[in-house]
Amino acid sequence: MPLKVRKNRSQVLPPVCPLAECMKLLGGAWTPNVVWHLSGGARRFSELRVDIPGVSAKVLTERLRVLEAKGVLSRAVMPTSPPSVEYALTPLGAELVPVIEAIVKVGERLKRRAMHLEAAPELSPRRGAGGARAR
Repeated sequence: MPLKVRKNRSQVLPPVCPLAECMKLLGGAWTPNVVWHLSGGARRFSELRVDIPGVSAKVLTERLRVLEAKGVLSRAVMPTSPPSVEYALTPLGAELVPVIEAIVKVGERLKRRAMHLEAAPELSPRRGAGGARAR
């Protein structure tokens, strides 16, 4: 007997989904990290490399270009010798900061929960052979 498809009870989104639009801005690799580190003020490329140790120069360059093209950040060439470039959030980029802060808060709660479960193994679900829960 086939399963009946249930009606989706979540809020109906308009044809152009606002969640999809926001995720177009935040969805790239390292994008939340870049926005997060620029939320404290303008940063040079080398400073962002130090702030985000896991990102390669190639990927960071690509991410900065994409974010600039999408209007999330601005790029300013400083008249120094040699010239340096500073990146800063635009008003659109600043609107993304509370979203990332909310994600960070949930991540902190999940981390505390995981640490609590590791500290008290009797509270974590027990698994028997083959990964099935023991009953």
